[in-house]
Amino acid sequence: MRVEVVATGVCGADLGTVATTDPAALPATPGHEVAGRIAALGEGVRGWQVGDRVAVGWFGGSCGTCEFCRRGDVVHCAQRKVPGINYPGGWAESITVPADALARIPEELDFAHAAPLGCAGVTTFNAVRGAGVRAGGRVAIFGIGGLGHLAVQFSAAMGYEVVAMARGSQRAQAAADLGADHYFDLESVPPAQALSALGGVDLIISTIPAPPPLKELMRGLRPRGQMVLLGVDSSKLEFPVAPLVMNALSITGHLTGSPVQIEETMRFAVVNGVRPWIERLPLTDAQSAVEHLRAGEARFRMVLEAAGRPGEEDTPAEEANPRVSGDRRTAC
Repeated sequence: MRVEVVATGVCGADLGTVATTDPAALPATPGHEVAGRIAALGEGVRGWQVGDRVAVGWFGGSCGTCEFCRRGDVVHCAQRKVPGINYPGGWAESITVPADALARIPEELDFAHAAPLGCAGVTTFNAVRGAGVRAGGRVAIFGIGGLGHLAVQFSAAMGYEVVAMARGSQRAQAAADLGADHYFDLESVPPAQALSALGGVDLIISTIPAPPPLKELMRGLRPRGQMVLLGVDSSKLEFPVAPLVMNALSITGHLTGSPVQIEETMRFAVVNGVRPWIERLPLTDAQSAVEHLRAGEARFRMVLEAAGRPGEEDTPAEEANPRVSGDRRTAC
């Protein structure tokens, strides 16, 4: 079906799409955090109507018949499609997608905030809830950026004691506004020392694209603690095996979520006042957004809006989440 794009997020993974030199991938249209309205239905599509408010995330369709699809694990389908990679993405006025890629956007959520929840949102939401940390447990978020600022909010909303870790003291206030109980400047204190001083943590979510200091971070985990890696690059990981075995620790990776899980993420966000902190730019400023992101200046998620289609139900972040304060572009 064809979706009229209202808002589309700018994700770190889009930088790879923008930089591609593969002739088969050109011309490239990035964008896998899309929010808009259905404009036209394909033949045989059921359960949707023109005008429905929908989102499309990193998951952009699957074969529907393989073992993983039949189990409901569609994001690990070998033929899974990704908007912006397997077909033109959402940095456009419209996008044509398989019907099984769509998620419904709740009426209480405006398009600009819904768009990042289709990728960054569902990724962090699933990572935290899927870890199964005990009630009242302690969760540490490594990196407070596009992914990390949502991981902090989701962890706090689930009732965990939240530890935010990043480089630089300037992020301390933003971490507190997001709901973190503790903030550690990793330029001043080693992560293991910081976490051990609290008695260790049950879960570490690493959101940075570069490999985290695994050896250091592992020392901050409690027995049976978990570390979930969300950031992706081409680096290799090295870690000591003895503490992994002796303390029954686990290290795992995590990738995105299905359309149903995107809907669950959005409903949770609506009920608990979780919102991405966003910078809004017109779609025509896509190149500026790329340069801003590449320079590490995005705070925290940039959203491109199609001309003449602003999110008409926009709700200020301060009202949506009382923990949030200040201009999103200067919060940290």
